[in-house]
Amino acid sequence: MEPPFINEERIKELLPMNECILVMEEMFRSIAEGSVQQPLRSIMWLPNKKGLLGMMPGYAAGTGMMGIKVITIFHENSNLGYPSHQGVVLLFDAKHGEPVMIFDAGEITAIRTAAASAVATQLLANEKAETLAIIGSGVQAEKHVEAIICVRKIKQINIWSRRQQNAENLAVKIRKQYELDVIVKSNVQTAVENADIICTVTSSAQPVLIGEWISKGAHINAVGSSTPAARELDTKAILQCSFFTDKYESVFNEAGDFLIPEKEGAITKEYVKAELSEVITGKKKGRTDSDEITLFKSLGISAEDIFSAWHIYKKLQPSSFNR
Repeated sequence: MEPPFINEERIKELLPMNECILVMEEMFRSIAEGSVQQPLRSIMWLPNKKGLLGMMPGYAAGTGMMGIKVITIFHENSNLGYPSHQGVVLLFDAKHGEPVMIFDAGEITAIRTAAASAVATQLLANEKAETLAIIGSGVQAEKHVEAIICVRKIKQINIWSRRQQNAENLAVKIRKQYELDVIVKSNVQTAVENADIICTVTSSAQPVLIGEWISKGAHINAVGSSTPAARELDTKAILQCSFFTDKYESVFNEAGDFLIPEKEGAITKEYVKAELSEVITGKKKGRTDSDEITLFKSLGISAEDIFSAWHIYKKLQPSSFNR
């Protein structure tokens, strides 16, 4: 029997943000237990460097599943009416290698990325954080609002985008959906001023967040860049932060936010304080005082896709088809 395809609308229905946050917590605990295998992603750039094909395999023993996400990233698509991230997640039964389900990768990626940031925020942000700054206005901007308000009592949201109209459109949508105070800012500095939580979700290759703009006690989710030559934070910003990540191997090989300051001689591998899996299990400390600036550098890992897909599979498997 051919494995069923789960489209974007069904994924939205079956993987609500509040559930996905719990799934990401379970995933990080499984990583800490050593029951997850996930090689570094493989990337093939097109010759013009305007697009790439990424392949992210993984195996999660606790789920009995293995899988791979195959995804394309074309950042210029936002100007052309296409999504920037497109692809599929393939889920396989690890007992016999049978393909069991195929998923739209764009929607799984959007939800699980923001849910992982929510886990980081829950672990690292000050408990009384109430002002959220969103730098960017794409899919991840909207999803991060949805995710962060699940874990902190947000009262005000500041938004900045290179295209102000996009920020205005997002602000209208957020106000209508959540009845929150949303302010569109004319520059990043005023957007992050006095912000308790900052989410950078841009496609910029150059820093958009400068160290001197960040307030004491802030927590940052740096999400937008995932290649060695691109970064969203400048070196001064990195040096002010306690640095956390989803996976050491990923940050040491893929994250320009780490690799560029390292190349400058500003930091070494020892500067990265912990993986979230180590913080969630208490193996390593997270935030140590209210004035500390914490940074979660998100690269995105295959376990996030596999656990998200597995969660949907479990919901559908008994009622949709017999295996």
